[in-house]
Amino acid sequence: MATRKELIEALRERYRAASKADKARILDEFCTLTGYHRKHAIRVLKEVDVPNVQSTKPKRNRIYDEAVRQLLVMFWEAGDRVCGKRLKALIPTLLESMERHGHVAIDPAVKVMLLQVSAATIDRILRATREQIDGKKRRRSGVGSAIRRSVAVRTFADWGDPAPGFLEVDMVEHCGGIKRDGNFVHSLVLTDIATGWTECVAMPVRDQSLIVAGFAKVAAELPFAMLGIDTDNDSAFMSQTVFDYCKDNDLVQTRSRAYKKNDNAWVEQKNGAIVRRLVGYGKLSGLRATHVLGQLYAASRLYINFFQPSFKLKSKTRDGARVQKKYHAPMTPCERILALPNLDDAAKALLKVQFNELDPVRLLQRIRELQTQLAQLGEQRPDDAISDPPAKADVATFLHSLSTAWKDGEVRPTHRKKPGTQRTYRTRVDPFEHSWPMVEQWLINEPSVTAKELLGRLAAMVPDVYMGTSQLRTLQRRVKEWRQDKAKYLVLASLEGKALCA
Repeated sequence: MATRKELIEALRERYRAASKADKARILDEFCTLTGYHRKHAIRVLKEVDVPNVQSTKPKRNRIYDEAVRQLLVMFWEAGDRVCGKRLKALIPTLLESMERHGHVAIDPAVKVMLLQVSAATIDRILRATREQIDGKKRRRSGVGSAIRRSVAVRTFADWGDPAPGFLEVDMVEHCGGIKRDGNFVHSLVLTDIATGWTECVAMPVRDQSLIVAGFAKVAAELPFAMLGIDTDNDSAFMSQTVFDYCKDNDLVQTRSRAYKKNDNAWVEQKNGAIVRRLVGYGKLSGLRATHVLGQLYAASRLYINFFQPSFKLKSKTRDGARVQKKYHAPMTPCERILALPNLDDAAKALLKVQFNELDPVRLLQRIRELQTQLAQLGEQRPDDAISDPPAKADVATFLHSLSTAWKDGEVRPTHRKKPGTQRTYRTRVDPFEHSWPMVEQWLINEPSVTAKELLGRLAAMVPDVYMGTSQLRTLQRRVKEWRQDKAKYLVLASLEGKALCA
Protein backbone atom coordinates (compact mmCIF):
# COMPACT_ATOMS: atom_id res chain seq x y z
CA MET A 1 0.00 0.00 0.00
CA ALA A 2 2.87 2.40 0.80
CA THR A 3 4.51 1.64 -2.56
CA ARG A 4 1.23 2.32 -4.38
CA LYS A 5 0.82 5.69 -2.62
CA GLU A 6 4.39 6.64 -3.51
CA LEU A 7 3.71 5.72 -7.14
CA ILE A 8 0.57 7.86 -7.20
CA GLU A 9 2.42 10.86 -5.72
CA ALA A 10 5.24 10.44 -8.25
CA LEU A 11 2.97 10.22 -11.30
CA ARG A 12 0.37 12.81 -10.27
CA GLU A 13 2.39 15.89 -11.19
CA ARG A 14 3.69 14.32 -14.42
CA TYR A 15 0.14 13.38 -15.41
CA ARG A 16 -1.25 16.86 -14.85
CA ALA A 17 1.52 18.51 -16.89
CA ALA A 18 1.58 15.92 -19.70
CA SER A 19 -0.03 16.22 -23.12
CA LYS A 20 -3.02 14.15 -24.18
CA ALA A 21 -0.89 11.42 -25.80
CA ASP A 22 1.48 11.29 -22.83
CA LYS A 23 -1.48 11.05 -20.43
CA ALA A 24 -2.77 8.00 -22.31
CA ARG A 25 0.66 6.35 -22.08
CA ILE A 26 0.97 7.16 -18.36
CA LEU A 27 -2.50 5.76 -17.72
CA ASP A 28 -1.65 2.51 -19.53
CA GLU A 29 1.46 1.99 -17.42
CA PHE A 30 -0.32 3.03 -14.18
CA CYS A 31 -3.25 0.64 -14.74
CA THR A 32 -0.85 -2.20 -15.55
CA LEU A 33 1.12 -1.65 -12.33
CA THR A 34 -1.80 -1.06 -9.94
CA GLY A 35 -4.65 -3.04 -11.50
CA TYR A 36 -6.95 0.01 -11.24
CA HIS A 37 -9.86 0.55 -13.60
CA ARG A 38 -8.99 3.24 -16.11
CA LYS A 39 -11.69 5.67 -14.93
CA HIS A 40 -10.65 5.20 -11.31
CA ALA A 41 -7.02 5.78 -12.27
CA ILE A 42 -7.98 9.08 -13.93
CA ARG A 43 -9.80 10.22 -10.78
CA VAL A 44 -6.85 9.23 -8.58
CA LEU A 45 -4.26 11.05 -10.68
CA LYS A 46 -6.43 14.17 -10.98
CA GLU A 47 -7.17 14.34 -7.27
CA VAL A 48 -5.88 17.40 -5.41
CA ASP A 49 -4.68 16.90 -1.84
CA VAL A 50 -6.15 19.76 0.21
CA PRO A 51 -6.29 18.68 3.87
CA ASN A 52 -9.12 19.77 6.16
CA VAL A 53 -11.05 21.51 3.37
CA GLN A 54 -14.73 20.70 3.01
CA SER A 55 -16.27 19.89 -0.35
CA THR A 56 -17.31 22.92 -2.42
CA LYS A 57 -20.29 21.04 -3.85
CA PRO A 58 -23.36 23.18 -3.21
CA LYS A 59 -25.83 21.70 -0.80
CA ARG A 60 -29.44 21.11 -1.77
CA ASN A 61 -31.71 23.93 -0.70
CA ARG A 62 -34.17 22.79 1.91
CA ILE A 63 -37.64 23.94 0.90
CA TYR A 64 -39.76 21.99 3.38
CA ASP A 65 -39.01 22.57 7.04
CA GLU A 66 -39.52 20.40 10.10
CA ALA A 67 -43.18 21.44 10.43
CA VAL A 68 -43.95 19.97 7.01
CA ARG A 69 -42.05 16.80 7.88
CA GLN A 70 -43.98 16.32 11.12
CA LEU A 71 -47.28 16.86 9.32
CA LEU A 72 -46.30 14.39 6.60
CA VAL A 73 -45.49 11.79 9.24
CA MET A 74 -48.86 12.34 10.91
CA PHE A 75 -50.78 12.20 7.62
CA TRP A 76 -48.78 9.12 6.58
CA GLU A 77 -49.81 7.39 9.79
CA ALA A 78 -53.41 8.61 9.43
CA GLY A 79 -53.40 7.19 5.90
CA ASP A 80 -52.21 3.79 7.20
CA ARG A 81 -48.68 4.21 5.83
CA VAL A 82 -49.43 4.35 2.11
CA CYS A 83 -46.75 5.14 -0.49
CA GLY A 84 -45.83 8.67 -1.50
CA LYS A 85 -47.92 8.75 -4.68
CA ARG A 86 -51.03 7.57 -2.87
CA LEU A 87 -50.36 9.92 0.05
CA LYS A 88 -49.99 12.86 -2.35
CA ALA A 89 -53.50 12.17 -3.65
CA LEU A 90 -54.84 11.60 -0.14
CA ILE A 91 -53.47 14.73 1.58
CA PRO A 92 -56.13 17.22 0.32
CA THR A 93 -58.99 14.91 1.31
CA LEU A 94 -57.45 14.00 4.65
CA LEU A 95 -56.55 17.62 5.43
CA GLU A 96 -60.06 18.86 4.70
CA SER A 97 -61.65 16.11 6.80
CA MET A 98 -59.32 16.58 9.77
CA GLU A 99 -59.84 20.36 9.73
CA ARG A 100 -63.60 19.91 9.51
CA HIS A 101 -63.57 17.68 12.58
CA GLY A 102 -61.22 20.01 14.48
CA HIS A 103 -58.22 17.69 14.68
CA VAL A 104 -55.65 20.08 13.18
CA ALA A 105 -55.19 23.81 12.72
CA ILE A 106 -52.35 24.41 10.27
CA ASP A 107 -50.65 27.70 9.45
CA PRO A 108 -51.64 28.87 5.92
CA ALA A 109 -48.01 29.03 4.76
CA VAL A 110 -47.34 25.49 5.97
CA LYS A 111 -50.59 24.31 4.37
CA VAL A 112 -49.49 25.69 0.99
CA MET A 113 -46.19 23.81 1.21
CA LEU A 114 -47.97 20.65 2.37
CA LEU A 115 -50.29 20.70 -0.64
CA GLN A 116 -47.55 21.43 -3.18
CA VAL A 117 -45.04 18.78 -2.03
CA SER A 118 -44.45 16.16 -4.72
CA ALA A 119 -44.76 12.40 -4.30
CA ALA A 120 -41.01 11.92 -4.76
CA THR A 121 -40.27 14.50 -2.07
CA ILE A 122 -42.76 12.80 0.26
CA ASP A 123 -40.93 9.50 -0.16
CA ARG A 124 -37.58 11.21 0.41
CA ILE A 125 -38.79 13.00 3.57
CA LEU A 126 -40.34 9.81 4.97
CA ARG A 127 -37.41 7.56 4.05
CA ALA A 128 -35.66 7.90 7.42
CA THR A 129 -38.96 7.30 9.21
CA ARG A 130 -39.68 4.14 7.22
CA GLU A 131 -36.17 2.76 7.78
CA GLN A 132 -36.75 2.60 11.54
CA ILE A 133 -39.77 0.43 11.27
CA ASP A 134 -38.24 -4.10 10.36
CA GLY A 135 -46.90 -26.78 -2.63
CA LYS A 136 -50.19 -26.45 -4.19
CA LYS A 137 -52.91 -28.80 -3.17
CA ARG A 138 -54.13 -30.76 -6.14
CA ARG A 139 -57.77 -30.39 -6.94
CA ARG A 140 -59.71 -33.56 -6.38
CA SER A 141 -60.93 -35.59 -9.33
CA GLY A 142 -64.36 -34.91 -10.77
CA VAL A 143 -64.06 -31.12 -11.00
CA GLY A 144 -65.81 -31.00 -14.36
CA SER A 145 -69.27 -30.84 -12.85
CA ALA A 146 -72.32 -29.62 -14.72
CA ILE A 147 -72.34 -26.29 -12.87
CA ARG A 148 -68.70 -25.60 -13.62
CA ARG A 149 -69.21 -26.40 -17.26
CA SER A 150 -72.24 -24.10 -17.42
CA VAL A 151 -70.35 -21.09 -16.01
CA ALA A 152 -68.48 -19.14 -18.67
CA VAL A 153 -64.73 -18.58 -18.41
CA ARG A 154 -63.50 -14.99 -18.34
CA THR A 155 -59.77 -14.17 -18.50
CA PHE A 156 -58.00 -11.01 -17.39
CA ALA A 157 -57.99 -9.73 -20.98
CA ASP A 158 -61.75 -10.09 -21.45
CA TRP A 159 -62.85 -7.30 -19.12
CA GLY A 160 -62.08 -4.23 -21.19
CA ASP A 161 -63.72 -1.25 -19.45
CA PRO A 162 -66.74 -2.67 -17.57
CA ALA A 163 -69.42 -0.63 -15.85
CA PRO A 164 -69.48 -0.46 -12.02
CA GLY A 165 -71.09 -3.55 -10.53
CA PHE A 166 -68.94 -6.34 -11.94
CA LEU A 167 -67.02 -7.75 -8.98
CA GLU A 168 -64.24 -10.27 -8.61
CA VAL A 169 -64.70 -12.55 -5.61
CA ASP A 170 -62.27 -14.66 -3.59
CA MET A 171 -61.89 -16.16 -0.11
CA VAL A 172 -59.00 -15.87 2.33
CA GLU A 173 -58.56 -18.51 5.02
CA HIS A 174 -57.10 -17.41 8.37
CA CYS A 175 -55.46 -20.71 9.29
CA GLY A 176 -52.17 -19.35 10.59
CA GLY A 177 -49.90 -19.93 7.60
CA ILE A 178 -49.81 -23.50 6.30
CA LYS A 179 -53.21 -24.66 5.15
CA ARG A 180 -54.52 -27.43 7.37
CA ASP A 181 -57.71 -29.26 8.25
CA GLY A 182 -60.15 -27.64 10.65
CA ASN A 183 -62.75 -24.91 10.83
CA PHE A 184 -61.11 -21.51 10.53
CA VAL A 185 -62.48 -18.05 9.95
CA HIS A 186 -62.71 -17.05 6.27
CA SER A 187 -62.86 -13.62 4.64
CA LEU A 188 -65.06 -13.20 1.59
CA VAL A 189 -63.51 -10.43 -0.54
CA LEU A 190 -65.37 -8.63 -3.34
CA THR A 191 -63.70 -5.97 -5.52
CA ASP A 192 -65.37 -3.84 -8.18
CA ILE A 193 -63.20 -3.76 -11.29
CA ALA A 194 -64.26 -0.32 -12.53
CA THR A 195 -63.84 1.66 -9.30
CA GLY A 196 -61.78 -0.54 -6.96
CA TRP A 197 -64.53 -0.45 -4.31
CA THR A 198 -63.82 -3.37 -1.97
CA GLU A 199 -66.06 -5.14 0.52
CA CYS A 200 -65.05 -7.88 2.96
CA VAL A 201 -67.32 -10.25 4.88
CA ALA A 202 -66.23 -12.41 7.83
CA MET A 203 -67.44 -16.03 7.81
CA PRO A 204 -66.91 -18.53 10.66
CA VAL A 205 -66.51 -21.43 8.20
CA ARG A 206 -66.24 -21.97 4.46
CA ASP A 207 -69.82 -22.62 3.40
CA GLN A 208 -71.82 -21.89 0.24
CA SER A 209 -74.88 -20.66 2.14
CA LEU A 210 -72.73 -18.13 4.02
CA ILE A 211 -71.28 -16.98 0.70
CA VAL A 212 -74.77 -16.26 -0.60
CA ALA A 213 -75.59 -14.39 2.61
CA GLY A 214 -72.40 -12.36 2.13
CA PHE A 215 -73.41 -11.51 -1.43
CA ALA A 216 -76.78 -10.25 -0.20
CA LYS A 217 -75.15 -8.15 2.53
CA VAL A 218 -72.68 -6.55 0.11
CA ALA A 219 -75.39 -5.89 -2.51
CA ALA A 220 -77.38 -3.92 0.09
CA GLU A 221 -74.37 -1.76 1.04
CA LEU A 222 -72.86 -1.05 -2.38
CA PRO A 223 -73.40 2.49 -3.75
CA PHE A 224 -74.23 0.94 -7.15
CA ALA A 225 -76.11 -2.12 -8.36
CA MET A 226 -74.35 -5.48 -8.40
CA LEU A 227 -74.29 -6.74 -12.00
CA GLY A 228 -72.03 -9.78 -11.98
CA ILE A 229 -69.50 -11.84 -10.05
CA ASP A 230 -66.30 -13.49 -11.23
CA THR A 231 -64.77 -16.22 -9.05
CA ASP A 232 -62.17 -18.93 -9.20
CA ASN A 233 -62.99 -22.64 -9.51
CA ASP A 234 -63.46 -23.25 -5.80
CA SER A 235 -66.21 -25.81 -5.15
CA ALA A 236 -67.85 -23.37 -2.72
CA PHE A 237 -68.40 -20.95 -5.61
CA MET A 238 -69.17 -23.61 -8.21
CA SER A 239 -72.18 -24.82 -6.22
CA GLN A 240 -75.89 -25.03 -6.82
CA THR A 241 -76.62 -22.47 -4.10
CA VAL A 242 -74.43 -19.77 -5.63
CA PHE A 243 -75.58 -20.64 -9.14
CA ASP A 244 -79.25 -20.28 -8.18
CA TYR A 245 -78.59 -16.99 -6.35
CA CYS A 246 -76.96 -15.47 -9.44
CA LYS A 247 -79.78 -16.72 -11.64
CA ASP A 248 -82.52 -15.39 -9.34
CA ASN A 249 -80.88 -11.96 -9.03
CA ASP A 250 -79.90 -11.60 -12.71
CA LEU A 251 -76.18 -11.62 -11.96
CA VAL A 252 -73.65 -12.57 -14.63
CA GLN A 253 -71.59 -15.41 -13.20
CA THR A 254 -68.16 -16.14 -14.68
CA ARG A 255 -65.07 -17.98 -13.52
CA SER A 256 -61.34 -17.92 -14.12
CA ARG A 257 -59.22 -20.57 -15.73
CA ALA A 258 -57.90 -23.30 -13.46
CA TYR A 259 -54.53 -22.47 -11.86
CA LYS A 260 -54.47 -19.00 -13.48
CA LYS A 261 -54.49 -16.54 -10.60
CA ASN A 262 -53.85 -13.61 -12.92
CA ASP A 263 -57.41 -13.97 -14.19
CA ASN A 264 -58.49 -12.72 -10.75
CA ALA A 265 -55.75 -10.11 -10.51
CA TRP A 266 -57.93 -7.34 -9.01
CA VAL A 267 -59.21 -9.33 -6.05
CA GLU A 268 -55.91 -11.19 -5.56
CA GLN A 269 -54.22 -7.83 -5.13
CA LYS A 270 -56.79 -6.79 -2.52
CA ASN A 271 -56.23 -10.03 -0.61
CA GLY A 272 -52.76 -8.77 0.24
CA ALA A 273 -53.25 -5.01 0.23
CA ILE A 274 -56.38 -5.06 2.41
CA VAL A 275 -57.10 -8.40 4.11
CA ARG A 276 -53.56 -9.42 5.01
CA ARG A 277 -52.62 -5.83 5.78
CA LEU A 278 -55.51 -5.56 8.23
CA VAL A 279 -55.66 -9.06 9.69
CA GLY A 280 -52.18 -10.47 9.12
CA TYR A 281 -51.41 -14.18 8.87
CA GLY A 282 -52.50 -15.33 12.32
CA LYS A 283 -54.88 -18.19 13.08
CA LEU A 284 -58.50 -17.25 13.79
CA SER A 285 -61.33 -19.60 14.69
CA GLY A 286 -64.65 -19.42 16.49
CA LEU A 287 -67.63 -17.11 16.59
CA ARG A 288 -65.95 -14.48 18.77
CA ALA A 289 -63.08 -14.04 16.29
CA THR A 290 -65.63 -13.87 13.45
CA HIS A 291 -67.57 -11.15 15.29
CA VAL A 292 -64.48 -9.03 15.93
CA LEU A 293 -63.31 -9.51 12.32
CA GLY A 294 -66.75 -8.42 11.08
CA GLN A 295 -66.50 -5.25 13.17
CA LEU A 296 -63.03 -4.62 11.76
CA TYR A 297 -64.34 -4.91 8.21
CA ALA A 298 -67.27 -2.60 9.04
CA ALA A 299 -64.82 0.15 10.03
CA SER A 300 -62.19 -0.57 7.39
CA ARG A 301 -64.64 -0.55 4.44
CA LEU A 302 -65.33 3.13 5.13
CA TYR A 303 -61.69 3.99 5.73
CA ILE A 304 -60.43 2.15 2.63
CA ASN A 305 -63.14 3.14 0.16
CA PHE A 306 -63.29 6.80 1.21
CA PHE A 307 -59.73 7.62 2.34
CA GLN A 308 -57.34 5.15 0.65
CA PRO A 309 -56.23 6.13 -2.88
CA SER A 310 -55.30 3.25 -5.16
CA PHE A 311 -53.76 2.88 -8.60
CA LYS A 312 -55.67 1.75 -11.68
CA LEU A 313 -53.93 0.38 -14.74
CA LYS A 314 -54.20 2.68 -17.76
CA SER A 315 -52.22 0.77 -20.38
CA LYS A 316 -49.74 -2.06 -20.71
CA THR A 317 -47.35 -2.49 -23.62
CA ARG A 318 -44.85 -5.26 -24.23
CA ASP A 319 -41.55 -4.79 -26.05
CA GLY A 320 -39.92 -8.19 -26.14
CA ALA A 321 -39.38 -9.26 -22.54
CA ARG A 322 -39.97 -5.76 -21.21
CA VAL A 323 -43.46 -4.80 -20.05
CA GLN A 324 -44.25 -1.13 -19.55
CA LYS A 325 -47.28 -0.22 -17.45
CA LYS A 326 -48.91 3.19 -17.11
CA TYR A 327 -51.37 4.06 -14.37
CA HIS A 328 -54.03 6.67 -13.83
CA ALA A 329 -53.49 9.18 -11.03
CA PRO A 330 -54.22 7.63 -7.60
CA MET A 331 -57.86 8.09 -6.56
CA THR A 332 -60.07 6.67 -3.84
CA PRO A 333 -62.92 4.36 -4.90
CA CYS A 334 -65.33 7.05 -3.73
CA GLU A 335 -63.72 9.64 -6.02
CA ARG A 336 -63.89 7.23 -8.96
CA ILE A 337 -67.61 6.68 -8.35
CA LEU A 338 -68.29 10.41 -8.12
CA ALA A 339 -66.42 10.93 -11.41
CA LEU A 340 -68.66 8.48 -13.29
CA PRO A 341 -70.92 10.36 -15.73
CA ASN A 342 -73.68 7.75 -15.87
CA LEU A 343 -74.24 7.28 -12.12
CA ASP A 344 -77.47 8.51 -10.56
CA ASP A 345 -77.17 12.01 -9.02
CA ALA A 346 -79.13 10.89 -5.96
CA ALA A 347 -76.59 8.12 -5.29
CA LYS A 348 -73.74 10.61 -5.64
CA ALA A 349 -75.45 13.00 -3.21
CA LEU A 350 -75.85 10.23 -0.62
CA LEU A 351 -72.21 9.29 -1.07
CA LYS A 352 -71.09 12.89 -0.49
CA VAL A 353 -73.23 13.16 2.65
CA GLN A 354 -71.73 9.95 3.99
CA PHE A 355 -68.20 11.18 3.21
CA ASN A 356 -68.74 14.46 5.06
CA GLU A 357 -69.85 12.60 8.17
CA LEU A 358 -66.81 10.33 8.29
CA ASP A 359 -63.79 11.09 10.47
CA PRO A 360 -60.68 9.25 9.19
CA VAL A 361 -58.86 9.55 12.51
CA ARG A 362 -61.71 7.96 14.45
CA LEU A 363 -61.97 5.20 11.85
CA LEU A 364 -58.25 4.48 12.08
CA GLN A 365 -58.44 4.47 15.88
CA ARG A 366 -61.33 1.98 15.71
CA ILE A 367 -59.32 -0.20 13.31
CA ARG A 368 -56.34 -0.26 15.68
CA GLU A 369 -58.57 -1.18 18.64
CA LEU A 370 -60.14 -4.09 16.75
CA GLN A 371 -56.74 -5.23 15.48
CA THR A 372 -55.59 -5.37 19.10
CA GLN A 373 -58.53 -7.62 19.96
CA LEU A 374 -57.82 -9.86 16.96
CA ALA A 375 -54.17 -10.18 17.96
CA GLN A 376 -55.20 -11.24 21.46
CA LEU A 377 -57.69 -13.78 20.08
CA GLY A 378 -55.03 -15.21 17.78
CA GLU A 379 -52.69 -15.77 20.74
CA GLN A 380 -55.33 -17.40 23.00
CA ARG A 381 -55.85 -21.13 23.15
CA PRO A 382 -59.35 -22.63 23.13
CA ASP A 383 -59.28 -23.32 26.88
CA ASP A 384 -58.06 -19.82 27.81
CA ALA A 385 -60.42 -17.39 29.49
CA ILE A 386 -61.72 -14.61 27.24
CA SER A 387 -60.04 -11.34 28.21
CA ASP A 388 -61.83 -8.01 28.27
CA PRO A 389 -61.30 -5.65 25.32
CA PRO A 390 -58.63 -2.98 25.92
CA ALA A 391 -59.71 0.43 27.18
CA LYS A 392 -60.45 2.98 24.48
CA ALA A 393 -58.05 5.91 24.19
CA ASP A 394 -59.14 9.49 23.66
CA VAL A 395 -59.18 10.66 20.00
CA ALA A 396 -56.92 13.60 20.81
CA THR A 397 -54.41 11.27 22.47
CA PHE A 398 -54.52 8.91 19.50
CA LEU A 399 -54.03 11.79 17.07
CA HIS A 400 -51.08 13.07 19.08
CA SER A 401 -49.51 9.59 19.02
CA LEU A 402 -49.51 9.49 15.19
CA SER A 403 -46.50 11.82 15.06
CA THR A 404 -44.36 9.47 17.16
CA ALA A 405 -45.88 6.06 16.41
CA TRP A 406 -43.07 5.26 13.97
CA LYS A 407 -40.56 5.21 16.84
CA ASP A 408 -42.22 2.11 18.29
CA GLY A 409 -41.92 0.16 15.02
CA GLU A 410 -44.91 -1.85 13.86
CA VAL A 411 -48.17 -0.16 14.88
CA ARG A 412 -50.53 -2.88 13.68
CA PRO A 413 -51.03 -5.33 16.55
CA THR A 414 -51.86 -8.13 14.07
CA HIS A 415 -48.37 -7.88 12.56
CA ARG A 416 -46.18 -7.64 15.66
CA LYS A 417 -43.72 -10.45 16.17
CA LYS A 418 -44.03 -12.55 19.28
CA PRO A 419 -41.09 -12.15 21.68
CA GLY A 420 -38.82 -15.15 21.51
CA THR A 421 -37.58 -17.08 24.53
CA GLN A 422 -33.97 -16.58 25.53
CA ARG A 423 -31.76 -19.59 24.82
CA THR A 424 -29.93 -20.90 27.89
CA TYR A 425 -28.37 -24.01 26.43
CA ARG A 426 -25.27 -24.60 24.31
CA THR A 427 -25.54 -25.67 20.69
CA ARG A 428 -21.90 -26.79 20.41
CA VAL A 429 -19.45 -28.66 22.59
CA ASP A 430 -17.34 -26.37 24.79
CA PRO A 431 -13.73 -26.78 23.51
CA PHE A 432 -12.31 -25.46 26.81
CA GLU A 433 -14.42 -27.56 29.17
CA HIS A 434 -11.49 -29.65 30.45
CA SER A 435 -8.69 -27.10 30.13
CA TRP A 436 -10.48 -24.08 31.62
CA PRO A 437 -9.31 -24.68 35.27
CA MET A 438 -5.72 -24.49 34.05
CA VAL A 439 -6.44 -21.40 31.95
CA GLU A 440 -8.12 -19.74 34.92
CA GLN A 441 -5.04 -20.40 37.08
CA TRP A 442 -2.89 -18.77 34.41
CA LEU A 443 -5.16 -15.73 34.47
CA ILE A 444 -4.91 -15.50 38.25
CA ASN A 445 -1.11 -15.66 38.15
CA GLU A 446 -0.78 -13.36 35.13
CA PRO A 447 -3.82 -11.03 34.92
CA SER A 448 -2.46 -9.15 31.88
CA VAL A 449 -1.90 -12.21 29.68
CA THR A 450 -3.83 -12.14 26.38
CA ALA A 451 -6.15 -14.82 25.04
CA LYS A 452 -3.85 -15.31 22.05
CA GLU A 453 -0.94 -16.15 24.35
CA LEU A 454 -3.13 -18.54 26.34
CA LEU A 455 -4.18 -20.34 23.15
CA GLY A 456 -0.53 -20.63 22.15
CA ARG A 457 0.27 -22.33 25.45
CA LEU A 458 -2.64 -24.74 25.02
CA ALA A 459 -1.54 -25.50 21.44
CA ALA A 460 1.95 -26.32 22.68
CA MET A 461 0.51 -28.72 25.26
CA VAL A 462 -2.28 -30.29 23.20
CA PRO A 463 -1.54 -29.56 19.51
CA ASP A 464 -4.17 -31.98 18.20
CA VAL A 465 -6.98 -30.05 19.91
CA TYR A 466 -5.91 -26.38 19.93
CA MET A 467 -3.75 -25.99 16.84
CA GLY A 468 -4.79 -23.02 14.67
CA THR A 469 -6.86 -19.92 15.43
CA SER A 470 -10.40 -21.21 14.90
CA GLN A 471 -11.00 -21.29 18.68
CA LEU A 472 -9.40 -17.93 19.45
CA ARG A 473 -12.64 -15.92 19.38
CA THR A 474 -14.30 -18.37 21.78
CA LEU A 475 -11.40 -18.09 24.20
CA GLN A 476 -11.41 -14.31 23.95
CA ARG A 477 -15.07 -14.20 24.98
CA ARG A 478 -14.45 -16.57 27.89
CA VAL A 479 -11.52 -14.47 29.12
CA LYS A 480 -13.54 -11.27 28.79
CA GLU A 481 -16.40 -12.74 30.84
CA TRP A 482 -13.97 -13.97 33.50
CA ARG A 483 -12.37 -10.54 33.86
CA GLN A 484 -15.77 -8.82 34.03
CA ASP A 485 -16.87 -11.18 36.81
CA LYS A 486 -13.66 -10.53 38.74
CA ALA A 487 -13.99 -6.76 38.33
CA LYS A 488 -17.59 -6.88 39.49
CA TYR A 489 -16.57 -8.92 42.52
CA LEU A 490 -13.83 -6.43 43.45
CA VAL A 491 -16.20 -3.45 43.10
CA LEU A 492 -18.91 -5.05 45.23
CA ALA A 493 -16.41 -6.16 47.85
CA SER A 494 -15.00 -2.63 48.13
CA LEU A 495 -18.49 -1.17 48.51
CA GLU A 496 -19.33 -3.65 51.26
CA GLY A 497 -16.09 -2.78 53.05
CA LYS A 498 -16.86 0.94 52.94
CA ALA A 499 -20.35 0.27 54.31
CA LEU A 500 -18.93 -1.73 57.22
CA CYS A 501 -16.38 0.95 58.02
CA ALA A 502 -19.07 3.62 58.02
